Amino acid sequence: MSPTSELQAELESASGAYQEFASRGLKLDITRGKPASAQLDLAADLLTAVTSDDVMTPSGVDTRNYGGLDGIVELRELFSPLLKIPSNQLLAGGNASLTLMAQALTFALMHGTVGDSRPWGQGPHKLICPVPGYDRHFTLAESLGFELLSIPMDSQGPVVAEAQRLAEDETVKGMWLVPMYSNPTGITITEERAKELAAMPAAAPDFTLLWDNAYGLHHLRDEHPEVLDILDICAKTGHPERPWIFASTSKITHAGAGVSFFGAGPETSDWIRSNLAKISIGPDKVNQLRHLRFFSTPEGVEEHMRQHAKIIAPKFDAVLDTLERELGGTDLAQWTHPDGGYFITLTTLEGTADRIVKLAAEAGVKLTPAGATHPYGLDPHNNVIRIAPTMPTVEDVELAAQGLVACVKLASYEKLLAG
Repeated sequence: MSPTSELQAELESASGAYQEFASRGLKLDITRGKPASAQLDLAADLLTAVTSDDVMTPSGVDTRNYGGLDGIVELRELFSPLLKIPSNQLLAGGNASLTLMAQALTFALMHGTVGDSRPWGQGPHKLICPVPGYDRHFTLAESLGFELLSIPMDSQGPVVAEAQRLAEDETVKGMWLVPMYSNPTGITITEERAKELAAMPAAAPDFTLLWDNAYGLHHLRDEHPEVLDILDICAKTGHPERPWIFASTSKITHAGAGVSFFGAGPETSDWIRSNLAKISIGPDKVNQLRHLRFFSTPEGVEEHMRQHAKIIAPKFDAVLDTLERELGGTDLAQWTHPDGGYFITLTTLEGTADRIVKLAAEAGVKLTPAGATHPYGLDPHNNVIRIAPTMPTVEDVELAAQGLVACVKLASYEKLLAG
């Protein structure tokens, strides 16, 4: 049989498998990294942790009243060792770290930073974006007028040589980074790579690492890396104000009612306090008190996250087992094997991602749009697909993976036959 005939036979087989799957009339969604209801149930006691008879913090603050711009001190002290941020340089905010990112970037655009008083918005302003990356970072920055500059990731993190080349431009103000279990690849930056970024020369005197530690506590396995102390790393390179650290409990407790955090060097901590004081009289301290009482200690947080892992690790394993069983050794796709976080990244044949997403939608499997992992929604190779297995049941995740495999095979053999 000729190579073309073999491909034609593979295409016919893939088409039949796809049609069989599509005929089931399923409706499956693996688009976004949402916690499952079982994960949200783990924090059910949060809802009764504060009553009308007991609203005071251990230090005697009435959480119902105004004030406390930094958030309640005991909660900051609880999360300080987990996030590797001194409690006096850590602010606890509302339910969304994305809001803190928007506020911090807006303050820089309007007022400049501690490293440079010139407002970023007075001229061109650009951000470096490692790809594949987090679509909400890109959308937020684009909405604020930033030009987005892509650089590649490797197994250790962002490629520093590419970042340094771009940072020679003074209008490049910083770089996005998800340092642990990156969205969507699951890569964790190595300490050596973090040191290189901390020490990296940059033309902008206030070049900033937008260090979004969204998944720093979201381990899937018992053995896992530790959160890097990026503040200490940067201080030792002479750039103590370089990192702006963001985190939240959004996927730890209740996704819509968590607590966000901002950490930075001493001067930047004062800078954001000064700016926040003009737009806020303080965060929701009642919710913060709920979290303090629910967790009680850093060890309480860690145990809670082990319970999360018991729920979601089997879902990751279901996807990975299906991909290996159906696509292993075919050269049609590659995929990441994350040890934490919320995503698996599937890399397909060049030029096929949008076709796979379309086929999947028509067969009842909803995927994140092709290109979402890149600035402006444009994946130049059209071959990256983000898989979010956390929200559906294990059974539905496995079905969705089977459907995805059918789409990968069909689109791949179509592409190979077309040359």
